[in-house]
Amino acid sequence: MHGPLTPESPIAAKVFPSPNHGERKDGRRPDMVILHYTGMPSETEALQWLCNPVSQVSAHYFVFEDGRVLQLVPESRRAWHAGLSSWNGESDINSSSIGIEIANAGHPGGSPPFPDAQIDSVITLIKDITNRWRIPADRVLAHSDVAPGRKVDPGEVFPWEKLHEAGVGHWVKPAPIQDGRFFSRGDGGMPVEALQAMLAMYGYGIKITGTFDEETEKVVAAFQRHFRPERVDGVADASTITTLRDLIAKRPTPKSA
Repeated sequence: MHGPLTPESPIAAKVFPSPNHGERKDGRRPDMVILHYTGMPSETEALQWLCNPVSQVSAHYFVFEDGRVLQLVPESRRAWHAGLSSWNGESDINSSSIGIEIANAGHPGGSPPFPDAQIDSVITLIKDITNRWRIPADRVLAHSDVAPGRKVDPGEVFPWEKLHEAGVGHWVKPAPIQDGRFFSRGDGGMPVEALQAMLAMYGYGIKITGTFDEETEKVVAAFQRHFRPERVDGVADASTITTLRDLIAKRPTPKSA
């Protein structure tokens, strides 16, 4: 294992080393945190998989349901957690992020709730990481944000609002769902182009074509999963568009170094 054998975050109880990591490309430093769920019935099996050379996957930290935290990969190293992904024009998310795996059966297991003790540890861990690396609130993201359609974790039951109330992540109260005009697969024109431009402005990897295609539907669903979880259907209704507009308007201003 490269790096320390004592955890870099005081939140982690110990180092449980995974061999699955490499050099961060081009001297990159982590400037985002990506949250995952394990999506497996057993947290022990999930931990072993992340540390198995055959799996070719890993994360920097692992959070058990009871709130215990282990460090698997040194923060200076590139863990293999995000896969094919992009955010704000950056396509090598692994080189620019710290990945946290949260033990939860996820959608395959019926989307069980995340225990309070686990979320409390997640909050404390992210606060420590973002403070040390000076990572902005709006760069604490879901795996589904950086890989729309391909990934859905940590899922719509993940309590982003609770994280935000504790000072972690960027979030606004979702606009209420109501009847009215909406955009969905097959629609086109200037309003769709404006929607795509707003999603791209926030960071989502989306082409601005003016056509509401399958890619747009996947990105809208990913946005809803994180920011408007009451209904995740890939349809851009007024609630979705207003919530997106509010997020952009209330985005924290970058601090100068």
